[in-house]
Amino acid sequence: MKRARRTAVVRRPAWPRETRDVLRRRAARILALLKREYPDAHCELDYQTPYELLVATILSAQCTDVRVNLVTPAFFARYPTPAALAEAERGEVEDLIRSTGFFRNKAKSLVGMAQALVAGHAGLVPREMEQLRALPGVGRKTANVILGNAYGINEGVTVDTHVTRLSGRLRFSRQKTAEKIERDLMALIPREDWTLVSHLLIWHGRRVCIAQRPRCEVCVLRKLCPSARVD
Repeated sequence: MKRARRTAVVRRPAWPRETRDVLRRRAARILALLKREYPDAHCELDYQTPYELLVATILSAQCTDVRVNLVTPAFFARYPTPAALAEAERGEVEDLIRSTGFFRNKAKSLVGMAQALVAGHAGLVPREMEQLRALPGVGRKTANVILGNAYGINEGVTVDTHVTRLSGRLRFSRQKTAEKIERDLMALIPREDWTLVSHLLIWHGRRVCIAQRPRCEVCVLRKLCPSARVD
């Protein structure tokens, strides 16, 4: 019996290493296309205050934004302020957030974060990177989310799994760690777009440039992407 022939998928030849200026120009064209494609790109976590965004971002670790948004209404009804959360029984917090995964560690971080806000910041979420990173459960990624979205401060680029994947496929960075990828993106993208570029890459990564089978045939970036696959 003859085997059915499979349609070959041809990858473009690997691009040579670009000079920094050439890479910046290509990044600018890509950024412009993504802005046109996703004019409403924004953080997809539901929140009303910096405190609510901080809670939601901590919950979003290893969890989808959709799941977090299902959990937070009941959470904020029970703990509407850092002061309320600071006095919470950890077991009650765990029960509310169980479906987000890693609920014991997240509950510990949430209660500790709230206690730190009450003790050191009068219950207010700080606007400085180092003060945010000193809070339990808050790393640079979470701090970037808060600063960029709650306060409009472009201190850095939020690097999640989507941003990591697309940064590699677009040859924006050949690095593997979030910190080094962020540094590369900050060198390529104008500061005023640091928060937005994360949203654009995340939206594109969720809708088109997905992990297993990227939809290159409908991608607006296919002519500029070194990883684009064509039939």
